[in-house]
Amino acid sequence: MIERVQRGFVLGLAVLLALPLPAQQSASQNQGNANQGAYVLRTESDLVLTNIVARDAKTGQVVLGLKQSDFTILENGKPQQISDFDFESVDMAKPLNEATIGGLASSARGKTATSGVRPEDLKDHRLIVFFFDLTSMQPEDLDRSVDAAKEFLNHKLQAADLIALVSLDTELKVDQDFTSDKDLLIGKIGMYNGTEGSAFAQGATANSNQVEDASGYTPDESEYNDINTDRELFALKAISQSLEKINQKKSLLYFSGGLSRDGIENQASLRSAINAAVRANLSIYSLDTRGLQAVSPLGDASTASLRGTGGYNGGAIQNNFNANFASQETLTTLSVDTGGKAFLDNNDFSPAFAQIQRDTSAYYVIGFHSTNQARDGRFRKLTVKVNRPGVKLEYRPGYYAPADFKHSGKEDRERELEDELASELPATDVALYLDAYYFRLDENRFYVPVSLIVPGSQIPFVKGGDRDKATLDVIGEVIDDAKRPIGHVRETVKLAVDQQQQARQKNIQYSTSFNLPPGKYHLKFVVRENQNGHMGSFEADVVLPDMKKVPLKMSSILLASQRVPTKATNPLVHEGEQYVPNISHVFRQGQHLYLLYEVYSPAKVKLAADATSKAAKGAINLMSSLELIQGSTKVFETPVVQATALNVAGRDAVAVELDVPLDKLKPGTYIGQLNVIDDAGGSFAFPRFAVLVRENEPAVDAAPAAAGTGAAAPQP
Repeated sequence: MIERVQRGFVLGLAVLLALPLPAQQSASQNQGNANQGAYVLRTESDLVLTNIVARDAKTGQVVLGLKQSDFTILENGKPQQISDFDFESVDMAKPLNEATIGGLASSARGKTATSGVRPEDLKDHRLIVFFFDLTSMQPEDLDRSVDAAKEFLNHKLQAADLIALVSLDTELKVDQDFTSDKDLLIGKIGMYNGTEGSAFAQGATANSNQVEDASGYTPDESEYNDINTDRELFALKAISQSLEKINQKKSLLYFSGGLSRDGIENQASLRSAINAAVRANLSIYSLDTRGLQAVSPLGDASTASLRGTGGYNGGAIQNNFNANFASQETLTTLSVDTGGKAFLDNNDFSPAFAQIQRDTSAYYVIGFHSTNQARDGRFRKLTVKVNRPGVKLEYRPGYYAPADFKHSGKEDRERELEDELASELPATDVALYLDAYYFRLDENRFYVPVSLIVPGSQIPFVKGGDRDKATLDVIGEVIDDAKRPIGHVRETVKLAVDQQQQARQKNIQYSTSFNLPPGKYHLKFVVRENQNGHMGSFEADVVLPDMKKVPLKMSSILLASQRVPTKATNPLVHEGEQYVPNISHVFRQGQHLYLLYEVYSPAKVKLAADATSKAAKGAINLMSSLELIQGSTKVFETPVVQATALNVAGRDAVAVELDVPLDKLKPGTYIGQLNVIDDAGGSFAFPRFAVLVRENEPAVDAAPAAAGTGAAAPQP
C-alpha cells in the first residue's frame, strides 16, 4: 500500500472519529496557541511509503532477511533513493501497556483524550477493526458473527493483535478502541446480540418478486435502498479517514448481511469509500454473514406469496439470483479494490480471520522522497525490484501525487477539469447535488433545465469591500444512450454578494439548460472553487419520454421559492419572471411554494349536436389542485384550478401555475400530492413529492447573477 504522509502521529480511532476538526488541523492550532508571540518554523515533508510482501515464488513463504540494499524502487521509470526501510513482523512485537491505548471510545464527543503510545510502539503489531453493520444483519446472522468473533478472540488472538470494535446502527459508534485485552473485547462484543440488531430490510424494486403482479400496487422503494447503501458506504469512508494518520498496515473485517446497489446510483459513494480506504492503507475483508443460502424460486419468508407466472417460467428464480448477486457484488468490489478478500457463501467464518492474520504477519516498508517535485496530483507508477532470484513481490502499483492548486497554470487547471469530467472516480471534496427537469418544445424536442446546489459553507469567500467574493468553475456534459457526448457546458461563475446575505450559511445554486430529443441520457457535472482548487462531481440519468405513448402528457413538476425578473424566453419564464428551481424541496414559513408544470395536447371537449352547448370549439377541460399531507392527515388543499383553453402559444400546451403561501403551515415534513385530471380525455395523474417546511428567519433573497447561459445565486 502506498500512502502520502506527513511527519507526526495520532493514535485513537474513537478520538479521530469524534473530533470536529481533522487531527492535523487541530494539532497546528494547538501549537499556534502555545507559541503566541514567538516565531515558529514549520516544515512539511512528503514521504511515499510502500508496503511490500516478499514471498518465495515456489512455496509462497515470506522471505526473511532482505536488506535495504536488496531493493530498487522506480517512480515512472526513474530510480528513487530509499530513505526509510523497515521490516514488520508480528513475531517481534513487544507488549504494550493496555492503559495507554484502551478505553478511548468512552471519551465524550468533543473532549480531548491523550495516548502514551508512540509510533514506534506499534511496530510489528496488527491493527484490525471489526466493523459490525447492524443495519444489514438479521438477528440470527448477528449471533453467528458474534460467536465467530468470540471463537477467534478465545483461541486465535495473538499478542501482536490490536483489535478495535466499530458498529453501525442508528449512528456510527466506536465501541472499543484498539486493544489486545481479550476479556475486554469479548465483553464488548457481547453487546451485539439478536435484540440489538436492527436490520433495514430491502424494499421492493422492479427486480423483486413483490412487484411481479401488475394487478396490485407495490411502491418501488429503490430510493430507500439507495439511501441505506450510501449510509453504509459513508460509514466505511469515515472509518478509513480516521485511520489515515496511522502509518501501519491496517485491516477491517466487515460483518455485513449484503450491500445492494441500484445501477450507478451508489457509484460515487462506493468509489469514495474505496479511495479513502486506499489512502489510509486499509484493506477491507468482507464477510457475508448470511452464509450459504438456498435460493428458492418461491422466495423466502422475507417476501410475500408469489403471484403471476414467474414461478413457472423461471422469472422468479432469476430475480432471486440477481438480488443475491447484487448484494454480494458490492462486498467483493470493496475487498478487491482495497487489497482485501471477500468471504461469501460459507457457513464457516474462521477463514476470514485466518486470512487477515496471514496477510499482515510480515512485510517490508520502504519510504522515499520523490525526485518529482511537481504537485500536479497525477498518478505515478511504482516499480519495485529485488536482487534475489525466485522472490515474488506483492505491492500496490502506484500512488497519486499531492496537488497544489495555487501554483498550477491556466492550462493545467483546465486540464484538471477535463480530466475529472472524464474520470470514473468521483470528486468528493466539495458537496454537490444536481437535478434536471424537462418541458416539451415540440414532438421531438425537450427543454431540459439543470440546477446544481453547492453549500455556501464549502466555498471560501474572500472579503472585497462590503461584498463576499468567490469564483466557481463549472463543467458538464450530456451523453446519450450510445455513449456519445451531445451537450457540453463550461463556465466560470463569479460570485459577489452582500455580506449581510450570509452566503456561507446558504446554498449556492447554478442553473443551465439543454435542448434534447426524447431518449435516455447521462449527465455529469464538476464544480471547482478557485481558492483552494477543491472539486466536487455529480452524475445522474435523465429519461425524456416518448409522449406519443402516454395518456396524460405532462412535463416535470418544478418547485420553486423564488421568481426573478428576466428578459429570457423559455418554459420557465411567465409574465417576465423566471422560476428558480428549488431542488432540495426545503422552504421557510415566510416563503411561497410555487409549482409549475405543463400538460401537452390535452383532449378537446366533444361538442353536443344541438346548438345549446356553451363550450367553444377546441375547448379543453383540465383541472388541477395540490394537497399537502402530514402523516395520514390532509392539512391543506388549494382550490381547483380549471383550464378551458391552451395558454402556451405554438406548443399545444397548458402551463399550470400554483402559489401556496407557507406562513400558516407548521414546520415539518409534508407529502405533496398534485391532482391532475383531463376530464375531456378521461386521463389523470396523481404525482407525489416531499416538502420540508422550516421555521421562518429573516433573509434577503438575491437575484441570480448572469453567467453566460447559466446563473448562480445564494438560496435561503
